[in-house]
Amino acid sequence: MAIEKLRPSLFSPGILGRYEIPHRIVMSPLTRARTNRAGIPSTLNAEYYQQRASSALIISEATHISAQGVGWVDAPGLFTPEQVAGWKKVTAAVHKKAVHEKSGLIFAQLWHMGKLSHPSFQPNGELPVSSSAIKADGEANTYDGAQPNVTPRALETHEIADVVEQYRIAARNAMDAGFDGVELHAAGGYLPAQFLSDSSNKRTDAYGGSIENRIRFVIEVVEALSEIWGGDRVGIKISPGISFSDAGGSNINETAARLVERLNRFDLAYLHVLERIKFPGQSMVPDVDHQALRKIFNGPYMANGNYTKEKAQRSIEDGKADFVAFGRPFIANPDLPQRYRKNAPLNEPDGETFNGGDHRGYTDYPTLEAALTT
Repeated sequence: MAIEKLRPSLFSPGILGRYEIPHRIVMSPLTRARTNRAGIPSTLNAEYYQQRASSALIISEATHISAQGVGWVDAPGLFTPEQVAGWKKVTAAVHKKAVHEKSGLIFAQLWHMGKLSHPSFQPNGELPVSSSAIKADGEANTYDGAQPNVTPRALETHEIADVVEQYRIAARNAMDAGFDGVELHAAGGYLPAQFLSDSSNKRTDAYGGSIENRIRFVIEVVEALSEIWGGDRVGIKISPGISFSDAGGSNINETAARLVERLNRFDLAYLHVLERIKFPGQSMVPDVDHQALRKIFNGPYMANGNYTKEKAQRSIEDGKADFVAFGRPFIANPDLPQRYRKNAPLNEPDGETFNGGDHRGYTDYPTLEAALTT
């Protein structure tokens, strides 16, 4: 009698690129605004990440690749020696705990905000850049409070190679900082998504117009990252149908499918897809075919978007995802994999402390072990 092959579970070992990992629970990138104006990670950030080292993979909070890419208060960077030194503290802390947890991979998520930046962040108060000179709806989060978004400057064709080089340098800095790989943040309406969308990209050169032209920038960035790391230590995050402002566009399924098809030549570590979201200021198109992308991509598919443990387990069992990234549950539960394994109750996250502040709501959530001994 044939033996039925066991279906994978949330707790099955898996392969992400060149890495073997102990389970399928990934920590989603989470902007917590806990560095400083210089974007330098501190010992507090190292403690936060170390607490969560039982994740199969930690994807760092979105990290600015250059001075031009900065656009968020107290978010970290990877473009100065001081920032690299700060991240070394973080990766060393994660890897130290990983010896005990038998996990502890950490990838740097590389971020350029494009037109969602603001002149107050830019060198010499310059305009932020984008694919086209189209103002985003809404407001920018600045050190002087919420400010109306401005009309960006469209990148000249010859400048695009310079931006790709910014990503390349940040990827090399991530390696120097001790990360295990990098993820391109091409989701959420930031610069890569501003090139992908025909709503925000009105260019008439080789980077605009057709789908093939609009995906060119992202492909060139992934190629640069892969030259530094090898494709099997590079991931990409996309969010077709979900965006800030006008980065959704038309032909969403076709654009995403063409992009993913072109990405296959790099043999990437994973495709990270934000499928749904509840954040204010973001819109969502309900009929995006995420499973079509899963079928096109020749590597692991990482699902993200308000997943519960039960939903994640079903998705993996049914072959709809290989890994699941969790956000808010990891904010409040540094030992989330252990809690899920034991079906233990979860701490509730405090939304008032998500962005900015001190250790409160950041490193003071109790572990299950601590909760049981009090």
